[in-house]
Amino acid sequence: MRLACLTVLLLCAGLADARPRRPHRAPPEPAPDLWQRAIEPHGAVVANLLGKARDAMSRPERGMDAEWAVDHREAFFRDAYHLLREARRLSPENTEVLALLGHAADEIGKTREAIDALETCVRLVGADRASAEVTGRLGALELRRGHRDAAIRWLRYAQGTSSLMGNGEWLVYLATALSERGELAAATEVLSRVMPSSIPYFNPEAALVAFALAVLYDRDEQRAAAFTTLDKMQASLSQMYATQLQQQLVRFRFVPGEDQHYYLALFYESLGEYIEARAEWALYAASGDTPWRARALDHIAAIDAQRRANPTIKPTQLKTK
Repeated sequence: MRLACLTVLLLCAGLADARPRRPHRAPPEPAPDLWQRAIEPHGAVVANLLGKARDAMSRPERGMDAEWAVDHREAFFRDAYHLLREARRLSPENTEVLALLGHAADEIGKTREAIDALETCVRLVGADRASAEVTGRLGALELRRGHRDAAIRWLRYAQGTSSLMGNGEWLVYLATALSERGELAAATEVLSRVMPSSIPYFNPEAALVAFALAVLYDRDEQRAAAFTTLDKMQASLSQMYATQLQQQLVRFRFVPGEDQHYYLALFYESLGEYIEARAEWALYAASGDTPWRARALDHIAAIDAQRRANPTIKPTQLKTK
């Protein structure tokens, strides 16, 4: 009897083991964007804010009229600034947000906030890996604050491989800072080594850098080199020379501010508009104890001497080369 019961139990156990078992299923993988939402919970909102801010910041540059851009750019950058402040609140370590916020804050005169955003960006990625836009703008801000050595340090990072593309503005600031420190040869080298010996077409960035190089040559009393550079630009740009260069000079934020008079004076002189040139040279000379006041007075003296030598000569016929 016991043997029969044991046999039945064994048969039941065997039948139980023989039943097909349900396959073990691993838990479902999270959706691809689940991890992204966990890391960046406000990612979609921040991306939307970034898109709107970029659009606002690019609007002034779309206008063909430089004066229109100057008159309206602050409103666009102010809108972008508010968008980016909200984006930073939602994503405080987003380096793209920080870089754009630094740019927008700089454009509307919020220097302290601009430096804070840009320095935070540098701390997150490291100075060697930060973009030229970030380190270059930091250098420009320090230059405006009168911290020349700090400006040069940041602008050296922005200089990178000495490429002209995208770095023109920062290269001009670096050359300006070095020249103000008395290192005119080093300043000239910064700009001359990024300019090819022959440029078939001067894009706006190349035009600004080439003209800044001519200014440095003039300040160093290398007058022939200055006007050789200007002659190459005029030959390349032809009828676009005056329009394109004037647009760049209107948009560029000169540091120090009185440099605008020096640049415009040489610009008018290169066009043969000597009445306007003399006025700008005089404004530069009257700006205080400027580093190249003597050079401005030299230009004024040369213009006046030629007018006295030939009172009937037209202003456009004067030669001060």
